[in-house]
Amino acid sequence: MPPPLDTEHPRRWRILAVLVCCLLSIILDNTVLNVALRTLTDPERGLGATHSELEWILSSYTLVFAALLFTCGAAADRFGRRRLLLLGLTVFGLASLASAYAAGPTALILSRAAMGVGAAAVMPSTLAVIAAVFPMRERPKAIGIWAGAVGFALAIGPVTGGLLLSWFWWGSIFLINVPLVAGCVVAVLLVVPETRGHPRRGLDLPGVGLSIVGLAGLVYGVITGGRLGTLTDLRVWGPLLAGLAALWLFVRHERRTAQPAFEMSFLREPAFSAALVAVGFVSFAMLGFLFFSAFYLQSVRGYSPLRAGSFTLALAAANIIVGPLSSVAVRRYGPRAVCAAGLFSVAAALIGVALVRQHTPPWALLPMFALLGGGMAAVMPAASMSIMTAIPREKAGVSSAMNNTVRQLGSVLGVAVLGSVLASTYRAGVSDELAVLPTAARHAAGESLDATLAAAAARGGDTDALVSAARTAFVDAMHLTALLAALLALAGAVVALRGLPRTLPTRDLPAGAAPGPRRPVRSAVESSPTP
Repeated sequence: MPPPLDTEHPRRWRILAVLVCCLLSIILDNTVLNVALRTLTDPERGLGATHSELEWILSSYTLVFAALLFTCGAAADRFGRRRLLLLGLTVFGLASLASAYAAGPTALILSRAAMGVGAAAVMPSTLAVIAAVFPMRERPKAIGIWAGAVGFALAIGPVTGGLLLSWFWWGSIFLINVPLVAGCVVAVLLVVPETRGHPRRGLDLPGVGLSIVGLAGLVYGVITGGRLGTLTDLRVWGPLLAGLAALWLFVRHERRTAQPAFEMSFLREPAFSAALVAVGFVSFAMLGFLFFSAFYLQSVRGYSPLRAGSFTLALAAANIIVGPLSSVAVRRYGPRAVCAAGLFSVAAALIGVALVRQHTPPWALLPMFALLGGGMAAVMPAASMSIMTAIPREKAGVSSAMNNTVRQLGSVLGVAVLGSVLASTYRAGVSDELAVLPTAARHAAGESLDATLAAAAARGGDTDALVSAARTAFVDAMHLTALLAALLALAGAVVALRGLPRTLPTRDLPAGAAPGPRRPVRSAVESSPTP
């Protein structure tokens, strides 16, 4: 007979510390890369990657990450969360080593995808173990620390990348993962217990396949549309339609299969579905912001990677301050108020970006980074608490995977959609000035600001007018991109106000219970901590 639900593991806080370290190792890498994007475009210091290749270098990781989280969440419940955590860390470390020595953009895209496989196994296991070893009265605090670690890693990544690029070659941003992951493996073996959920739960491989095809089709179509500057080309709308068709089949399959990877029934609970929307929208805005701000600071302002990355210290500081306060605020004011306030803060930061000019004083940029970091630090713990308390604890692995899938999907679309809007708007803004270049070079030169600057340098002579126009066109494109992200953040705030609960439940749902509006009660579940 399983133990009472609110039994607590005696080493739960030590376990949490190890899980946070595992989480930091995989999240940190995703934003370390942002500050290295411009370096990767350099044929001599980097790989000579194009704008669309950069989007794929970022998106291949998060796309695979998002697509496999469904299966990894179910696999963690079935085969053991500690076991899958160790497997994921190993794959992530080996793929990081391969990324560090990638010979070209294509090789880096593939190795980054392999890193996504490892990260997909790590992420849901961490949150599911937290749900298994912490009693309900302490779980909001533990989840708040976990979610705060996500925001902190996102914030300090660019600074870490800037420091590494100041002393080493671009591959060092991946090579540093290897000792970090090795330390995490040892710590997991020594501290983290094995826990399980549903030992007979299937893996739903058809659903996973359809989700991968659907998401890949959408992202490929969006990125290609930005590169070509049109939506009418077959290479754009063909993949988009194929992706939408695959996702429609995925939803149809998930509704009919006995053991779905994505529990559609969970979406009927407003506390769960509205929290997912909040997580997705704030991730969309955050990664999109980090993408275009890296180019603004380095290509427009001419800052070094380290100086550009240092701006995210304001974002990190806001995470450190707001993250712990968010958990306290959720218990006092409820997830609805905290989540909505965070999304309004994100929207305000992005609206502020629309006021930035080429020579805006550096100190005036810091409040935008701080607002964004504080907003994210408010949203993530509140949404995670709402998600993990709206679903029975026996399904912690699946609900954790759904939470992180939407977060990663928001990140993928943030880079793909906002990156494509940025590229298309920039191309339109600089097209007339590109007339000074040879006809054969104009299309490639108009793909990104760095491509234009490189073409101007190769042409020689008086290109000051072209360089000035290119930087102005980029800033204008950044304004439009930021306003689009701000509108989506405001839409997320409206959803949070309408769907999230005013207060959190204090007891878990019964084992096997479907989420719904009824009051949760205490009961036992299949998942229990093992010393």
